[in-house]
This record gives sequence, C-alpha cells and structure tokens, in this order.
Amino acid sequence: MPNESIIKLFEGKQVRIVWDEEQEKYYFSVVDIVQVLTDSADGRKYWNKLKQRLIEEGNESVTNCHQLKLPSSDGKKYNTDVADLEGIFRLIQSIPSKKAEPVKQWLAEQGAQRIDQMIDPELTFQMAVEDYRRQGYSDKWINERMRSIEMRKELTDEWKRGGVKEGKEFALLTDIITKAWSGKTTREYKHFKGLTKENLRDNMTNIELALNTLAEAATTEYSKQYNPKGLNENKRVARKGGDAARVARENIEQGLGRSIISPNKASDYIRPIEDAEAKELPSDNEK
Repeated sequence: MPNESIIKLFEGKQVRIVWDEEQEKYYFSVVDIVQVLTDSADGRKYWNKLKQRLIEEGNESVTNCHQLKLPSSDGKKYNTDVADLEGIFRLIQSIPSKKAEPVKQWLAEQGAQRIDQMIDPELTFQMAVEDYRRQGYSDKWINERMRSIEMRKELTDEWKRGGVKEGKEFALLTDIITKAWSGKTTREYKHFKGLTKENLRDNMTNIELALNTLAEAATTEYSKQYNPKGLNENKRVARKGGDAARVARENIEQGLGRSIISPNKASDYIRPIEDAEAKELPSDNEK
C-alpha cells in the first residue's frame, strides 16, 4: 500500500508527515521542521547550508535522512528529505532555537497519536474530522465524507478477501465502479473538475459523495452475496454495484432536469486556515 502523506500544523505552520506502514513509523519533512525551528524566510535554503555543514562534520543527522515524494505547494509531488522521529530529534540538537523543546513535545505527541489510533481506530476518524473542519469543510460534507471512508474500507476488505491485489487492481475496480455510476473514469472525473494530484472524493459535492458511497456499498453487498474470486469475477460485481448507483443518479436527474455530476471542486469553497468558516458548495442555480 502506498505511503500516505498528511499535513499537520505547528503554530500555524505546515509540517508534512508520512506514515510508513511497513516500518510502522512516521517520517517528517526536514525542510518543514527546519522552517518551524528557525522562522527562516527560506527553510529549504537554510537546510541546504546546514546539511552541507553537517556532512563536513560527519554528523549522523544527515546520513539518517532519506527522500520520499511529498506534495508541494503547486500540488505536485517531489523527492523531499525526510527523517524519522529519532533522526529529527538529533537534527533539532544541531539548530539553536527557542522552539526546540515545544517542537520535541509536539513531535512526540504525533507518534503517540498514531499508536493510539492503532489501538482504537475510531481515533483515526476523529482526527480526520478535525483536519477537514480545520481546512474549512462544512459539517454536512464531513459527515458524508466519513461515511464514504468507512464504506471504502469495508469494500477494500472484501476485495482482499476475494484475492484482489492492492495497487493497480484496486484502481482498476475503482475505475469500473466510478465509470458505471458517473459515466466517467476516475481520471476523466478529475479532469472534469480540473484536478491534478488532489483527491477526487475530497472534491465531490454532497450528492456526488452520496452516490459514490452507494456504489461502493452496493458493490460490497454484492461481493458478500456472490463471493467473487479473482479480478475478473470482481470486475462483474463492481459493474453491478456501480449500476445500482447509476439508476439512483438517473432518477434524481430526471426529477431535477439537470446533471448532478458537477465541475465544482470542494476546495474552491473553503479557506485553508484553522478558523475558516465552513461553506457549502453552491447549487447550480447559484453559480
């Protein structure tokens, strides 16, 4: 399973973090931590100079760093220096900063939160809700998104049980479901909304999320009923689940007299700051 990156805030500044499932540890963006510690106008430039000095001194802080792809401000992913918790603690010792102790405490809390999540998965949902709310999503949208996450997990568990492999095969079945109910593959849907690296579900309207969740829920129930084995049998079940949501979509559109597949992006209607007031996506007649 690909490692997923998240963004946490320390005193309003973003810190990119990756959880490595295989290693079962967090990796933190070194540049982001340096930026927090130094309040430098250019954390990357500061880190490059510091890294050169540490290399010349033979400091282990640099040798313990490696690179992972992390999202940048332009939405693309680039190889970025990262270090685990121990490596970051060593790095902090090399940077004179009044924030050293608060940052250490904050970093330790991130690791503790992950352990708590592994013991009680419900905490993962609670943290996701807090993150979406902090970004400015409405409670109504967040509730729908949480349902979609829960249903997605149940569906992928079914796929694993049926012998479907994570990665390309998961993506293929997801495309089949999405195409069946929306008329678009995942890539076409993202292009329609003007998305690049952004998560499609994070940019669906409430009704789009509801229909996508229905499609995956129906696929899960059909899988339990028919017990498909392997990719080909699961393809047929995926189409059947997607078709169930397509029928619901067509009934709604017939009543509305318009398509409910919208080019609107949820990210266009939120302000990515902690105290942002949540805004609903506008209806078509408000555009």
